[in-house]
Amino acid sequence: MFILLVSIIAGLFVALLFLNLYFRAKVFKVYGVLVRNRVEFGAAHIFNRKKLEEEILPRYPQFRQEIETFIRHMRYSIRMATVLLVLITAFGAVLMWYRHA
Repeated sequence: MFILLVSIIAGLFVALLFLNLYFRAKVFKVYGVLVRNRVEFGAAHIFNRKKLEEEILPRYPQFRQEIETFIRHMRYSIRMATVLLVLITAFGAVLMWYRHA
């Protein structure tokens, strides 16, 4: 059981690493386009759709697709990383309980 838990935690950690690299590559492609064209927005715009539609999209209508792609990738990567971290923590807690039991 101990080896299984350690293997699961290691696998989840590797999955988190590959997820990070995968989304970093996808996000940097779109980010490069936005930076070259001086499209600026903050973290509040990433997490607040209404604020994004009111303040940013009207200012940069020609880059709407790039902005939405960037934000979609950012939100999805944050969500996936959160799930993987919760799983790693949960399996780590089970592993700690198993070792002391």
